[in-house]
Amino acid sequence: MKKTLSFVLLFSISLGTSAQRVLSLDSCRALAIKNNKELMIAGEKITSAHYTHKAAFTNFLPKLNALGTYMRSTEEISVLSDNQKAAISNIGTVTQQNLTGVLTQFAQKNPAMAQLLQPLSGLIPDIATALNATGSKVVDAFHTDTRNLYAGTLTLTQPIFMGGKIAAYNKITKYAEELAKTQYKTGTEDLILNTDQAYWQVISLINKKKLAEKYLELVNRLDSDIQKMINEGVATKADGLTVKVKVNEADMTLTRVEDGLSLSKMVLCQLCGIPLDTDIKLTDEDEETLPIVEKQVTADVAIAIANRSELRSLELATKIYKQKVNVTRADYLPSIALTGNYLVTNPSLLNGFENKFRGMWTLGVVVKIPIWNWGEGFYKVKAAKAEANIAKYQLADVKEKIELQVHQAAFKVNEANKKLEKASKNLEKADENLRYANLGFEEGVIPTSNLLEAQTAWVSAQSEKLDAQIDVKLTDIYLQKSLGTLNY
Repeated sequence: MKKTLSFVLLFSISLGTSAQRVLSLDSCRALAIKNNKELMIAGEKITSAHYTHKAAFTNFLPKLNALGTYMRSTEEISVLSDNQKAAISNIGTVTQQNLTGVLTQFAQKNPAMAQLLQPLSGLIPDIATALNATGSKVVDAFHTDTRNLYAGTLTLTQPIFMGGKIAAYNKITKYAEELAKTQYKTGTEDLILNTDQAYWQVISLINKKKLAEKYLELVNRLDSDIQKMINEGVATKADGLTVKVKVNEADMTLTRVEDGLSLSKMVLCQLCGIPLDTDIKLTDEDEETLPIVEKQVTADVAIAIANRSELRSLELATKIYKQKVNVTRADYLPSIALTGNYLVTNPSLLNGFENKFRGMWTLGVVVKIPIWNWGEGFYKVKAAKAEANIAKYQLADVKEKIELQVHQAAFKVNEANKKLEKASKNLEKADENLRYANLGFEEGVIPTSNLLEAQTAWVSAQSEKLDAQIDVKLTDIYLQKSLGTLNY
């Protein structure tokens, strides 16, 4: 039975251990970068900006477009008017009337010739009929049959000069792609900073939990000793109640630390992109003393100016706004483009409206010259220049703030190192004080209140040293962030 229970216990422990996930600071950073949704969005923005730049470059190249149309009309296009059609169709009849009148008048004036002209009079109706038939054919030939119209065109356009708009837009999209990359870098640095803060916050709370447990153990032991002393009559109930209060305070402190630790682990899991209820273990949580390199740093603003991605983003934004001025100005400058077209229609316009597809080539130059717009272009260019100036001033303002930020970060690093040094010395004194208090209490020469004060001072010194160690870690990260040298 005991072997079975031992096996079940070992199996349960092994399951709990296998479910636990061990994370280092580097692995937390890697998981955060891999799973962060905002960075994924920033990555897609880089892709979008890259292809937008490629699309902008195509504006330098000729473009070929095809257009086709069909149109049904209720009436056809007529080249001849109704009067013209009637006149042409009856040209024989009119000619017959005119010839008959001429011959009659001639015969009346020349009776001797009337006999000779008699055979010609019989031919006039035949001539009229022939002319009428020819006129009708002419009218039919001018019939267009354009009620069903098919048309198509193939157009080739090559920009020659567009006022500099194409070149400016190409530069804008190039800067926009670089801007997306620098924004991705900025987002990554911010994420690394948040991840490091969460990581060391968990480490701090884990160590404070150990400290709270140790303190609870101390006051519980003291409580047990006091109860024995009360039973022996060498301590009062007031001493016992005082210790009980400290036990309750230590228990409440431990509960608060455990709750804070659970929430901090959830925050770290969320940043790493893993389930919030994952049981995680950090590689630095078993370290009694965190490895820290004490150093005296100075504010190197030149490094920050050269490396800060925020400055690079603002520099690119300034360049973009300068090119927007050129784009705005280009709308009010002359533009020239070369065009080539192939036009095909049915009915054909090239051979008497015949029902066949026939086409022709054309080549030309399109010139657009804005003449008068009531100063619209002038005002818009001025507005674009104002926006460019705003970006320039923002860049100068951020440079000044970054300089101040670097000095503050360097000051905090040095201050944190000094606090750690003092906290270490205070802990040494608190350790010695607690040792003397324990010896004095065992010998009966120090009252309970003094021992409690020594224990409280020791816990406070331990906590201050732990906070100072974490502060040194975090201030160093802040300094790297302010200098733009945060590696990941």
